[in-house]
Amino acid sequence: MTTLPTVLVTGASSGIGAVYAERFAQRGHPLVLVARDQSRLDALAAGLRQAHGVPVEVLPADLTQPADLAAVETRLREDARIGILINNAGMAQSGGFLQLSAADIDQLITLNTTAVARLAAAVAPRLAQAGTGAIVNIGSVVGLAPEFGMTLYGATKAFVLFLSQGLNVELSPKGVYVQAVLPAATRTEIWQRAGVDINTLPEVMEVGELVDAALIGYDRRELVTIPPLHVAQRWDALDGARQGLLSDIRQSHAADRYRAQA
Repeated sequence: MTTLPTVLVTGASSGIGAVYAERFAQRGHPLVLVARDQSRLDALAAGLRQAHGVPVEVLPADLTQPADLAAVETRLREDARIGILINNAGMAQSGGFLQLSAADIDQLITLNTTAVARLAAAVAPRLAQAGTGAIVNIGSVVGLAPEFGMTLYGATKAFVLFLSQGLNVELSPKGVYVQAVLPAATRTEIWQRAGVDINTLPEVMEVGELVDAALIGYDRRELVTIPPLHVAQRWDALDGARQGLLSDIRQSHAADRYRAQA
């Protein structure tokens, strides 16, 4: 019998991460659950072991803390059983850019970008060498929309999308699948932690529906999965326009409109 790869999920104690853990346990995968709150991790792990009979290990870590991040990196580098990384841990922005302190900025960027990139970098060489495996990075549609006013959060999620697309270019020839998942507003604790009343939002997706849709994209090996996007051609048009723009870049001379008029 083939042993299924272990799945390491960050931000696993609640919300999107907890549902990913449950869905992969349902599929028979062993799990390593990473989050800050050990008691919630322990409770989730016990429930998953009982319901699905899979091995579940908890690895408490605050990914904004260098020592904790390094411990998770070490586990990803050294544990050959881990074949799937769900890079889900993240935080929302509370207040506008003018209200953010230096510490707020550091914490948001560290969790939403640095930790995502470093965990991917820790596992990618081993997956590439094995010629198999997957990295799933949870982004956001906000990363496509500077107009939403979540400037710093959106910038970190634009980073996650670019990182995922770049990793796909480098890793897919080596047999490693990289998926970016872009939710819109989803019913999780991220809002409460940012001081936003979720009931004031006009439309919110339930977290189970979001993850189930993302997993259909995963099973289809989609590179960018946007569950709330109802017209798929919009993404194709955006990506096609970007590639068209690249083909019009000629770097030996400035465009005529930027030349001084004689």
